[in-house]
Amino acid sequence: MTNPQTDPLERVREIALLLPDTQERNSHGQATFFVDGRQFAQLRHDHHDDGRTVVCVRTSGGDEQMMLIEAAPHVYRKPAYLGASGWVSIDLTGDPDWTLVEDRIARSWELSTPVALLEAGGR
Repeated sequence: MTNPQTDPLERVREIALLLPDTQERNSHGQATFFVDGRQFAQLRHDHHDDGRTVVCVRTSGGDEQMMLIEAAPHVYRKPAYLGASGWVSIDLTGDPDWTLVEDRIARSWELSTPVALLEAGGR
């Protein structure tokens, strides 16, 4: 991993692009990461002037989303637009837990990845 002083985009990019078959594209003005055409992570900085830097990731659904938000509301939030589909945003301001961020990005990738890639060894 890079120096902890690296900006959040570079750190998220480094984590996401280590995962097999990942591509980065700009989507709605945000750095967004895809596997097999399916979005699995999006970095947002000051989205709609909210003053936050976050990475949005998939969860297994509404129950997991609610559990994460209730367990750690200072870390997780329901993001605009993606929240209705069970996604969460992870706050990257201050000194985030990059191990947790890496884990959630990898889990989101797994939730988005075709079964054939997972069966072939995935990550």
